[in-house]
Amino acid sequence: MTALPSVLPSVISPVFPTLSSLAVRQALLDRTEIALIDVREEDPYAQQHPLWAANFPLSKLELEAWRRIPRRDTRIVVYGEHAGEDLAPRAAAVLHGLGYTDVSRLDGGLAAWIAAGGEVFRDVNVPSKSFGELVEAKRHTPSLAAREVQALIDEQADVVIVDARRFDEYQTMSIPTATSLPGAELVLRVRELAPDPQTRVIVNCAGRTRSIIGTQSLINAGLPNPVAALRNGTIGWTLAGQTLDHGASRRAPVAVDAANRAQARSGARTIADKAGVQRIAHHAVATLAQPGRTLYRFDVRTPEEYADGHLPGFASAPGGQLVQETDHSVPVRGARIVLADDDHGVRADMTASWLAQMGWEVFVVEPAGEAARSERGTPAAPVPEAEAVESVSPAELAKWLDQAGEGDIAVLDVTASANYVKRHIPGAWFVIRAQLAQALAAIPSAKRYVLTCGTSQLARFAAADLKRLTSAQVLVLEGGTTAWIDAGLPLESGETRLAVPRTDRYRRPYEGTDNASAAMQAYLDWEFGLIAQLDRDGTHFFEVA
Repeated sequence: MTALPSVLPSVISPVFPTLSSLAVRQALLDRTEIALIDVREEDPYAQQHPLWAANFPLSKLELEAWRRIPRRDTRIVVYGEHAGEDLAPRAAAVLHGLGYTDVSRLDGGLAAWIAAGGEVFRDVNVPSKSFGELVEAKRHTPSLAAREVQALIDEQADVVIVDARRFDEYQTMSIPTATSLPGAELVLRVRELAPDPQTRVIVNCAGRTRSIIGTQSLINAGLPNPVAALRNGTIGWTLAGQTLDHGASRRAPVAVDAANRAQARSGARTIADKAGVQRIAHHAVATLAQPGRTLYRFDVRTPEEYADGHLPGFASAPGGQLVQETDHSVPVRGARIVLADDDHGVRADMTASWLAQMGWEVFVVEPAGEAARSERGTPAAPVPEAEAVESVSPAELAKWLDQAGEGDIAVLDVTASANYVKRHIPGAWFVIRAQLAQALAAIPSAKRYVLTCGTSQLARFAAADLKRLTSAQVLVLEGGTTAWIDAGLPLESGETRLAVPRTDRYRRPYEGTDNASAAMQAYLDWEFGLIAQLDRDGTHFFEVA
């Protein structure tokens, strides 16, 4: 691959056409392919954005674009005003450099979208969360309040609680006695935990969406047990003054009884067919990637199963998270999606049933056989080469820092702020790559700048940017902060030197264990209002089967 020049404010960018808010809305209504991308950092994006806008922070655009928007002639519309700067021209120039041929700026940006009457949404993963609320309203998904579930636990009732989130989320905080069973695994494995059809099954997540979708999945697939969602998840549990577990490790059995698998397969197939899911032979998948059509290929099994062997060209996307994170995984609205599973297909059918109800054209690969899953491991994402830049080893940088006088050297860390706070090189400044110019104004001038991140990948792109902003020497730490750690060199933690605010990450009110009650309640109130927002927006095409 050839090196890709970085684009900064000092570089004159090509003039890109604009597309009006009304034209974007019409494309969504016509269900033609379009990628509306917001290039601000995640926090400002989460404050307000259109329903189908996908977050592509300018800071990481080169690292994400080819993977998330695979077709280079996709119609892309860019916006992103932040802190008085319009980031869209810079982003459009980067996309042009990456080979995208149909790039426009949203005329007037987000402000014009709002002025034209366009609805804006708060938070992340909004399509799935609003869809979940619609599912509950249409299907009257049963739920139990936190105190009712606590009473069942106290009574040692015949009840099984399953947590539909990722395992790492479950480990952070969970309902007492709950077992981790991520969303797509529910229908396949729940009978192993609750073989008696009289056993009550309760599904929880952190808030509402995954517990609603998980509960309704079990009902749709014909599970005979009484099933209910834990109303409002761990948020509701906390607001009720009840205690959460931390560090739990209970997981559902890996092996599935043949009779249980057959029942799961039948139920999943029935609901997928009802939702209009299409089927395709493995050898015919390539025919779906027609001119003008984007095709996403996902393997919905667990990451471990995926790494052991998967169909070539398919990316790992465990089904429950794929439904939850469609805005991230499938940013081209109107694209086609094809899902692969093992040869029983329970997880693919259940995942596809939900995606189809969310308005996607979805296919499931028919049984292909173990031999077809010939690709192993996790393929690296396609990323262009950065411009060549000088580098320095961790040992040499440590020596420089020990001998440095005032104004000699500054270390700039462009990693995620959460990683920076956890641990970083002593004296390093946290910087958001797209805000290098602002960061330099806050950092004392230096004769030499060394950039780092976790692996040095993003730092290399940032270094090319920085070279256009300063005449000082610019270098990259070889192997990034990971190499520094591996060398056993000193570290510090905390928000020691923030050159710019930590806007790269939106703090979800349902994450972690130290959230304010008012914020959690406000989040629930926001979710309750999503259906009204869907009605006002009118571009969703959700149809609950």
